Amino acid sequence: ILFLPRGAGAPPHARRRDRGLAGTQPHRGSREQMLENPERQTHESPEDAKGGGGTGQRDLQVRSLDKYKTEGNVTLGDVFIAVKTTKRFHQSRMELLLDTWISRAREQTYVFTDEEDDALKRRMGDHVVFTNCSTEHSHSALSCKMAAEFDAFLSSDQSWFCHLDDDNYLNPEALLKLLSSYSAMKDVYLGKPSLNRPIRASETLSNNQTKSVRFWFATGGAGFCISRKLARKMMPWASGKNFLSTSELIRLPDDCTIGYIIECKVGGQLLPNMLFHSHLENLQLIPTSHLMQQVTLSYGVFENKLNVIKLSGPFSSQEDPSRFRSLHCHLYPDTPWCLQAVGW
Repeated sequence: ILFLPRGAGAPPHARRRDRGLAGTQPHRGSREQMLENPERQTHESPEDAKGGGGTGQRDLQVRSLDKYKTEGNVTLGDVFIAVKTTKRFHQSRMELLLDTWISRAREQTYVFTDEEDDALKRRMGDHVVFTNCSTEHSHSALSCKMAAEFDAFLSSDQSWFCHLDDDNYLNPEALLKLLSSYSAMKDVYLGKPSLNRPIRASETLSNNQTKSVRFWFATGGAGFCISRKLARKMMPWASGKNFLSTSELIRLPDDCTIGYIIECKVGGQLLPNMLFHSHLENLQLIPTSHLMQQVTLSYGVFENKLNVIKLSGPFSSQEDPSRFRSLHCHLYPDTPWCLQAVGW
């Protein structure tokens, strides 16, 4: 195997080691810590990582999938991709995404953050949205950004809304293949539950009473997609200031609020899909031969250990601790900064 010199065609931030796994430890106020009920703190099973069911699917009975299915041809132009981040991760996380998968879906991707950043503005132009949301990781701050994402999608003409976190790698081709099998004219909510049972919450009623509700939700850390038809039905609870108000009713993070609106207010349902992955599952269990078919992947810490996909080359683990650069080069070997190996 012949490798080009490491510096050939590579941007400076690709030649040096990425900034470790900065920001991978769940921090105070994260989604995981806000779900305080022990039954909400379940880990993924090996079956999940292999795409064979398991957590979040075992007990989730989906009414006939046939009514949501179609044989279409979704293009990137049909998809509004929203990435949520915060100022503290603009360098450690967003630069990595901008160098890799966002470079393949730049026109469809919008970044939602909380503070102005000239460097990010230079790279994303009017595709970066500086919200007035708090920089905290509270459920209200998270919901504030989700509301901004949702409103931006509603004002667009795209058929699909797909939300991602800033530690996700999106494979655009795998996403389009998945969405092409569903109809945007149906009430479609695609994603991966991180729990093996519906979440339970107390909904605040107008008379200061509460009632118990239960519903499935797709974890935001793995990404999820919603059809325009379903999004329009969600508007009374999700558009404008309504999303924050709805989030306060159940006092749970933004991804839970999405599931609550869809299942408890609209009467829809989550269609679980095991091609979405978050750092809450053991990513080492995904077979290397299956990586190229996954819609999203992630990196971080799982059970106090480094949690990344299992993939060799072309960059070392020191140069590419998240493995996103190496994955990108396997998917797109023509990328100028990739180490071009004969036989790829």
